[in-house]
Amino acid sequence: MPRRPPRKPDPALDLSAHLLQLDGLADPCDPARLFPVTAPVELEVGSGKGLFLATASAARPDHNFLGVELAGGYARLCAGRLAASRAANARIVHGDATRFVRGMLPDACLAAVHVYFPDPWWKARHRKRRVLSEPFLLHVGRVLAAHGTLHVWTDVEEYFGAAMDAAAATGLFAAPLTEQAGTPTHDLDYRTHFERRTRLAGQPVWRAALARGAMNAPVPREQA
Repeated sequence: MPRRPPRKPDPALDLSAHLLQLDGLADPCDPARLFPVTAPVELEVGSGKGLFLATASAARPDHNFLGVELAGGYARLCAGRLAASRAANARIVHGDATRFVRGMLPDACLAAVHVYFPDPWWKARHRKRRVLSEPFLLHVGRVLAAHGTLHVWTDVEEYFGAAMDAAAATGLFAAPLTEQAGTPTHDLDYRTHFERRTRLAGQPVWRAALARGAMNAPVPREQA
């Protein structure tokens, strides 16, 4: 289902502290340097409307949360949400998360990577565009610190199985553990807006957490 056009953030909000442009970042990019306080950094691939970044950064002030969103309107909407809540430990980058992870992040720089409801690319000829591929997951393993965690949620069972197989093929992750979703206590008590819509429609969600092992990743950072 195509996304609805995003709302525009309040024009009175200053987004400069929360909205970053991928092309304006250092290369390589140490994500810890994007925040005013040094803390473990967690990355969300594809942040959409920013619900996860907003709630996670409020719940975990001892961690920094960085999102990457390709759609400019959604990146601005997310930045507006973070600016409105004055989230000092959250930032959104407008740009291609695949390029960021594979080519710009140094080794072992993240405590966690979150991938929630990625585009399943339904047509067989488009499957190569799926973000949760073995080549991408090799780089997720590269940028995760030892014992860091990859979180994967999707409403597409086939994609979930393919992603778990791809993660296993890298040899970098422990066996996936099922993540449990709690009972919502308010209207936005969900990991993402997509999870909210899916669960309210009574549809299943597949969830897993995969711990990074201590072995070295077999791939170097890609350089242009």
